Amino acid sequence: MDPDEGPLLTLEPLIDAVREGIEKAGWTLSGMQKTTSHQFEGRWAGESTRSAYLFFHQPGGHDPVSVDVFLDETSQGLGGNLTLAVPGSSLGKLGDFTETLEELTRVANRELTRGHSTPVTLRATVPHRNARAGDARTECRFRLVIPNVAIDAGARVVRTLSTATVKSFEALLASRVVADFLGAEDS
Repeated sequence: MDPDEGPLLTLEPLIDAVREGIEKAGWTLSGMQKTTSHQFEGRWAGESTRSAYLFFHQPGGHDPVSVDVFLDETSQGLGGNLTLAVPGSSLGKLGDFTETLEELTRVANRELTRGHSTPVTLRATVPHRNARAGDARTECRFRLVIPNVAIDAGARVVRTLSTATVKSFEALLASRVVADFLGAEDS
């Protein structure tokens, strides 16, 4: 059997497939962390989880954007997502929060791979409890959840999906809406 065919069963082959797909799209791995945790509920509950976090950036890119990947192996199987993280301006400079989220969601609907779960998150974070709300930093995260059918199909499908997802992230970055959100950071 071709090692690229058939279901991915453990975390390491999933990490390799996602990494190869993103690197094929021209992004560079800038960090990786693996963790293992055990679930306790007063006594050993028998659950173990292995996770991996991977971080990628565009070589030579000056934008502070990244592709962040979370992959998980549990007793229920493998799962994960790829996320484009885009920092924005302070909340006070952003304008109407709802309108901004609607614009970012519209462009995501147009550019992200169809037929997959692709949540969009716009968040604002104050740097400390005494900070003014208008000083909160904003960030938009466009995420693609890796479907189980891709993991079951094997490494080749996961690589192809990862490359296609990063290409759609690049289309997002080239859009006026995301460029304005990203450019507002310097305002």
